[in-house]
Amino acid sequence: MSINRELLEILCCPKCKGDIRLTEKEDGLVCESCKLLYPIIDDIPVMLIDEAKKLDT
Repeated sequence: MSINRELLEILCCPKCKGDIRLTEKEDGLVCESCKLLYPIIDDIPVMLIDEAKKLDT
């Protein structure tokens, strides 16, 4: 089961309040502005800045 699409529409990056998108593998949420990846664990997005991983790009 993946993240609910309605939930995805209302979520935003906790750091910049910008838009986020689902990764292709549907295992995380990406903020392009902050270059952060927020993981999805057990179908629950972990939207904590300290838990986010920095993207290499």
